[in-house]
Amino acid sequence: MELEGADRSCPVCHRYRHVCDPRYHALWTFEGPTQVVNRLVRCPDTSCQSRGRTFSPAPALSISMPRWCMGGDVLGWLGQRRFARHWSVPQRRLELQDTHQIVLSADAIEHSIGLYQTMLAARQQAPARLTEAYRDIASLVLTIDGLHPAKGPETLYGVRALTSKRGWFAEPLLASAEPEGRRLIVLARQWAERVAKPVRGWMSAKQDAFVKAIAAECSGTPPRYCHNHFMRDLAKPGLERDSRAKVKLRRKVRGLRAIERRVLEERRPTTPEPTAQPERSKTAAMPRADPPAVAAPPRAAPPEPCTSSARGGRRPDGALDAAGLREAGEAEGEGEVGEVGLGYCAAGRGMLNDSQGGPLPPPGLRMREALQDVRDALDRSRQGTTGGLQSRC
Repeated sequence: MELEGADRSCPVCHRYRHVCDPRYHALWTFEGPTQVVNRLVRCPDTSCQSRGRTFSPAPALSISMPRWCMGGDVLGWLGQRRFARHWSVPQRRLELQDTHQIVLSADAIEHSIGLYQTMLAARQQAPARLTEAYRDIASLVLTIDGLHPAKGPETLYGVRALTSKRGWFAEPLLASAEPEGRRLIVLARQWAERVAKPVRGWMSAKQDAFVKAIAAECSGTPPRYCHNHFMRDLAKPGLERDSRAKVKLRRKVRGLRAIERRVLEERRPTTPEPTAQPERSKTAAMPRADPPAVAAPPRAAPPEPCTSSARGGRRPDGALDAAGLREAGEAEGEGEVGEVGLGYCAAGRGMLNDSQGGPLPPPGLRMREALQDVRDALDRSRQGTTGGLQSRC
């Protein structure tokens, strides 16, 4: 692909510029491996201020940025798969290789994602786009809040516009002191001036640094309290009592793991003795040692099985099938009881580990209600079962 600038006049002296040298740029596109040849031009006048400078064709930047290994279409594809579909680096790499025959390393893909984020941030912060986005909004309501990372002393503070639900910017700060907070408020005021809209209110956690900075930089703008922080501070005494109640509940509900181990131990199959069955089989396979002349005595007829009402409801010892069925039924009942016990233990562990939620639904209150439901269910199970099953429960 050969590119040459359409405008050949010098921007300083307006003379016709000459082609001095081609620049070759190899990159990956969805059309295949491409080599772009940029025809560089420069002014021939030795007295011109642009003497010695070379200019590349303007359409070259629409294909790819200088020193990039991929075109703009591949970069947009990678960014869309990363932020819209949350694909991992190996997944994007294999998809490019299998579908488009584009071979890129993992480092090149991660570097391209950083470039994509930089370009996207610059596009979102363009003054023309901001003015167009806030054209139908009369005033602004801004909010500032911090996000504490899992590791590290820095806190990420971000400024958002609530009326348009649009994030403006975010910066990491080591401390929420007044100079750092004031710098963020000044930057937000400059953004508001850029879109030419008045700031009607500020919403924050009402930290002293932000309250003072808002009063100094945005005079007449009332600072408001965040709904979440307001409810959390209001319910702080109740949450402290709720935390102590959770500790007491955990002390009472103990022994779940011991119950699970006992049930699993009972469900474990027992191995039969290896010496009993082979001895019987060998004896049965041996030939009889009796002489053929001696005749075996005649067998007596087997007695008829008596009914359950004959001898107090007891079956004879010869009814092995019925006894086998009864043992299978008992084992099946014990297995069902074990499954129910394991289910109750799993539910109880989930209730004890539930510590999420805000100030409106306290975790301790939810834990107490859930445990009471389990207790009621156990009471109903004991009242509605038979004597044997009740004794096993």
